[in-house]
Amino acid sequence: MPIRTVIADDSILVREGVRGLLSADENIELIGIYDDLPSLEAAIQTLEPEVVVTDIRMPPGMSDEGLQLAARLRVERPNIGVVVLSQYAEPEYALALLENGAEGRAYLLKERLSDAGELPRAVTAVADGGSVIDPKVVETLVHARRAGEHSPLAELTSRERAVLEQVAQGRSNAAIAQALFLSERTVEKHIKVIFAKLGLADEPDVNRRVKATLLYLAGAEPTY
Repeated sequence: MPIRTVIADDSILVREGVRGLLSADENIELIGIYDDLPSLEAAIQTLEPEVVVTDIRMPPGMSDEGLQLAARLRVERPNIGVVVLSQYAEPEYALALLENGAEGRAYLLKERLSDAGELPRAVTAVADGGSVIDPKVVETLVHARRAGEHSPLAELTSRERAVLEQVAQGRSNAAIAQALFLSERTVEKHIKVIFAKLGLADEPDVNRRVKATLLYLAGAEPTY
């Protein structure tokens, strides 16, 4: 079945560009196009899409409506995937998007729309529970954690990488323990070591989990 998708952006040029890209993919069914947050929220209630493609900033507030919507959907409709389109290559926006897990979330720069296949691949990925983060967004963060040409992910043991993979999926310590047949105390110890190896010490725990997720996504195989 095609992936039922709605899009929202206040720019008619972006809306038409996104419409053209998604309409050309037979695996995606575009069921609504909107130019502000209230219209998008109403459509989500009535049309029940599988994926929402949204700008970060939309009327009426023109602040971070897209990120706020993604956070609400994580709680209210966790099965809906969200692709956030932005002209800002700022890690802070991606951190906010992934604060409660990377599953079913994508963050792409609008310049990626020039690649006809990039957006449809992201829609497919989030519909399947995967995640896509624009390489430019993680570039600064990754470079800050590298020592020369050495990736900090290389310091992790296979068990630590398995735990980090679970963290990147937004799972709690209890869920990770159950998935990997470990005690919660052991998971906590692994996560502390992971944070230390990735250079994420002395930060709030939520921020460290999100940044660790970004590093994992940057160094792991593509999810789409």
